[in-house]
Amino acid sequence: MSSTCKYLIPGLEKGLQLLLLLAQQHRELTFAEILRLVDMPKATAYRAIQTLVHLDFIEQHPRTGAFSLGRKVLSLGLGYIASLDLTQLGQPIIEQLRDRSQCNSHLVIRDGRDIIYIARVSGAESKINHVTVGTRLLAHRTSLGRMLLSGLSRAEFDELYPDDELPDDAGSKQVFWNMIQADRLRGYVIGESFYRRGISSIVYPVYNRDSGVEAVISIMMPMDSIPAQERQRLQNEVRSAAQKLTEFIGGMTSMKAI
Repeated sequence: MSSTCKYLIPGLEKGLQLLLLLAQQHRELTFAEILRLVDMPKATAYRAIQTLVHLDFIEQHPRTGAFSLGRKVLSLGLGYIASLDLTQLGQPIIEQLRDRSQCNSHLVIRDGRDIIYIARVSGAESKINHVTVGTRLLAHRTSLGRMLLSGLSRAEFDELYPDDELPDDAGSKQVFWNMIQADRLRGYVIGESFYRRGISSIVYPVYNRDSGVEAVISIMMPMDSIPAQERQRLQNEVRSAAQKLTEFIGGMTSMKAI
């Protein structure tokens, strides 16, 4: 939001700033930590937080006193997700994929350095502790994130990850970039225990009209490696689902220049 807007409401701006901060940190924050991370007077921050707590947009832990996003924010996020044409178009596609593969199926988008699950269905016999719609994970920690990042140019990637090392000691940015480029040229990712041991996934991209990666469709199964006799069939099912959604949104499958 531009600071030159003559209709700016300072209190609303501060409240939204605090909500964005909590969303970006992926953890509870104490009041002292919030003050270190925002540029606002202590009294202003305190009043804004207490207002948001009162309205259920922020929750305060009864024992630690730390703050996290509240139920009202989740309802807003789910409302946004439900409004996306991508979700409406993708839901029946991943349901069909689940039926054909007998695996948990997902539709996922990227928001900055996070991935967000916008649709999901569980296989009938699945014993995997499943993510829910609205779940955010770090893109560089998941095979789905790798495929979503494959649509970026090097300049866009460097802007997203400006340091030589990835966040939370996840390794070299250059090594990760090389991995993404191999994924991009291959056109899919098979992530065997990439994020969690004992869990494998097959991921294909959904392309938009600019040939960028708009989303990914994936299946997940509880095994360290996908049986060789099933691998090609499952790949074909996920690829077909991703191609169908690409066609529905008018996407182009040619690769974006890097």
